[in-house]
Amino acid sequence: MNDEPTTPDDKAARRGFLFALSAYLMWGFLPFYMKAVAHIPAIEVVAHRVIWSLPIAGALLIWLGRTDDIKRAVRTPRTLMMGGLTAALITVNWCVYVWAISVERTLETALGYYINPLFSVFLGAVVLGEKLSRIQIVAIALAVVAVLVLTWENGGLPWVSIVLAMSWAFYALFKKTLPIGPAQGFFLEVLILSVPALGYVGWLQATGQGHFGDQSATDLWLLVAGGLVTAIPLILYANGAKLLRLSTIGIMQYIAPTIIFIVAIFVFREPFSFERAIAFGLIWIALIIYSWSMLFRKGASDPITSSQ
Repeated sequence: MNDEPTTPDDKAARRGFLFALSAYLMWGFLPFYMKAVAHIPAIEVVAHRVIWSLPIAGALLIWLGRTDDIKRAVRTPRTLMMGGLTAALITVNWCVYVWAISVERTLETALGYYINPLFSVFLGAVVLGEKLSRIQIVAIALAVVAVLVLTWENGGLPWVSIVLAMSWAFYALFKKTLPIGPAQGFFLEVLILSVPALGYVGWLQATGQGHFGDQSATDLWLLVAGGLVTAIPLILYANGAKLLRLSTIGIMQYIAPTIIFIVAIFVFREPFSFERAIAFGLIWIALIIYSWSMLFRKGASDPITSSQ
């Protein structure tokens, strides 16, 4: 029996783990929600995700007492410009993700989020001049081979996976440049996006093409729920990431794509060819190699400094 007292750091880490785990579980099971709204155009779904995330993110800032950060941000052209850039990147990511699941390409979304950490490492080397270790180069090379295998099978690049990985990696990279916290940054993004989103949804409703209550009460509630499934995991992740070590959050990031992979195969019954099995096998080996190098190079004391 361990009688050692629990330190404040231990309690914070445990709380951070639960926050992050909740976020990744929500992201992992998000395809079920996307299937429920698959009959609605992806752009309309994304517009509602933006609109209904705004009050949730705003309520959080009021509760945290951080509304002054937003007032300063909207008066700073550079912050607005960077917020607009990250908002555009997350919009691309959301649109491709929503569309891919609606057309039974969920496996490709899982692959994209598996590739993402490896692409982020590559991006750090190219853009930030970070030095890659030999083992990291091997991991990235295996990911490239996996993409080539899928390209050969499909007769073209697996663009869904590539766009998801690249848009999220660039989003995370530029998110670091925002001189405000993650919760404030998310509110700024949905605030910027709410202008075109409201205009688009208003036009759809005025022309009789919208799904917000005109055709089904179920659609109305599903679209409103888009704010919850968007904002809540992002907020949980942001709080968890602050309290966890880099090595911990680095391993946990594979929870969501693994759940998505299982759902795609065993629930959605998407085809899983021999070539896809090879590609995913290569990606899993690459991620094991990458995680191993991260654990031993970063050590246990590195804090997480970025947000998803």
